[in-house]
Amino acid sequence: MIIGPGDDAGVYALDKDHYIVETVDIITPVVNDPFTFGAISATNSLSDIYAMGGKPLTALAIVGFSPCDYGTTLVKEILRGAMTVLQKSGTALMGGHSFEDTELKFGLAVTGIIQKDKVLRAQGAKPEDIIILTKPVGTGVLSTALKGGKITDKDMEQAVSRMLTLNDTASEAALKAGANSATDVTGFGLLGHAHNMVKGSSVDFELSCRNVPVFDRVRELIAQGIAPEGAYNNLKFLEGSIDSKDISEEEMLVLADPQTSGGLLITLPENSLSVFKETGVEFSVIGKVTQGAGNIKLKP
Repeated sequence: MIIGPGDDAGVYALDKDHYIVETVDIITPVVNDPFTFGAISATNSLSDIYAMGGKPLTALAIVGFSPCDYGTTLVKEILRGAMTVLQKSGTALMGGHSFEDTELKFGLAVTGIIQKDKVLRAQGAKPEDIIILTKPVGTGVLSTALKGGKITDKDMEQAVSRMLTLNDTASEAALKAGANSATDVTGFGLLGHAHNMVKGSSVDFELSCRNVPVFDRVRELIAQGIAPEGAYNNLKFLEGSIDSKDISEEEMLVLADPQTSGGLLITLPENSLSVFKETGVEFSVIGKVTQGAGNIKLKP
């Protein structure tokens, strides 16, 4: 075992030149359409492989549902959505497992391959690196609002488009630009995953709130009191680890919002930014890395 629990995925030495990279993820619906849900869940599950710099090879499907509430037609639609993503990424579905559950759930266990000299780790950021994010945040707020009937499926289109975007090109861009660290932003929100990148290290992250890309209507919905419980839990967990003076609670909830199929959070030398730009990947520069003691410092 080369990399165990604590990073985005586990890494195991296959031979002297190649490693196996493995991950598993399962989520509840974030949209109403089962086909789209399956596609988003598959994209989300593959993300950890890309966050490590790997290429997915095979997957096993995991589905939990109540036979009294859902029939096989719905499960087939979810799987059909997932298959479109797996085919696009060149990943073979090898089988899977289903179980009874009161709440609908779907995800994948994914195995990929990675060259030993191209492993991206969550930790490894260096002072003077810049910090970039490849997708906007706010999917947790939007899906919560959708479930509560506060927004429509049309209001979700912008977020759905990004949740269906694979992080493969962003991963390749990070490797090409010589990134020092990378992770994908999912359930712990931007702040939680940033914290995981610096905890126990000798660097700090300085993040500029105004530069963080946010989906339309997210701040409006938070101002109305709409935010998932996970955002509040993330902030509670991070108490004492974030220097957030002059930052409003609403803005903190944006940064702590749990994401589904979020973008990559990457640190790389500033002189490599032009290389990253050449790849055409959507991204925003949201901060910089400084010498420190494993803290997150927020600026308006």
